Amino acid sequence: MTSHHAAALVRAIDIRKTFGDFEALKSITLDVERGEVVCVIGPSGSGKSTFLRCINQLEQIDGGAIWVNSELVGYRREGQRLYHLKDREIARQRRSIGMVFQRFNLFPHFTALENIVEGPVQVLGEEPGQARERARALLAQVGLADRENAYPSQLSGGQQQRVAIARGLAMRPDLMLFDEPTSALDPELVGDVLQVMRDLARSGMTMIVVTHELAFAREVADRVVFMDRGEIVEVDRPDALLSTPKHRRTQEFISAVRA
Repeated sequence: MTSHHAAALVRAIDIRKTFGDFEALKSITLDVERGEVVCVIGPSGSGKSTFLRCINQLEQIDGGAIWVNSELVGYRREGQRLYHLKDREIARQRRSIGMVFQRFNLFPHFTALENIVEGPVQVLGEEPGQARERARALLAQVGLADRENAYPSQLSGGQQQRVAIARGLAMRPDLMLFDEPTSALDPELVGDVLQVMRDLARSGMTMIVVTHELAFAREVADRVVFMDRGEIVEVDRPDALLSTPKHRRTQEFISAVRA
């Protein structure tokens, strides 16, 4: 194992995932260094979201292995054999990973503040007063200090998504996964959410972002990954991949998105 890999926060090696006869992921291998921002782009159905869901153990992989923080995800190894972890162990591993989905998945009967406080108190055992104080700081960080008592139904989609980001950060994750976090939003609400993610990237958070916002990827990513048909076709720095992609499939995708 080279010293380069020792620093990787996420290591995915030869990940395979099938749904029935459909090969969603075909031998995906990717390292993400601590503090790195990786944007994943590609057409619908190319496996981008499935890959994120495998990292966060929302889907079980059919082959290969994933490590987060040098810990094998979803399995324990004894000799040459792998055993599935129990749900409790998976929940423990999942704590170090924050995930933000297309749909905000907020508890509708909780205020913005309560949505953020719930995880730290119930899962991490934080003292409620302390959790509330931190939740208020996170709401301020995402530009919603004045909406702590609002219920999700009283917030715009963009505001709900920013609460969802704050909720992910409240768990003090080592890694944040974003699955098309702006795709369900009205265009005029996208900017506020991307701004929160820009600030997060600058703060040094390790992030894997599935996105169709190419300008955002160009601006914040350390590397861009292009996926198609369950494979990683190309990985490069954003200026190189988005301006002069090497592969025909990447070129066609970027031209189509820009058109």
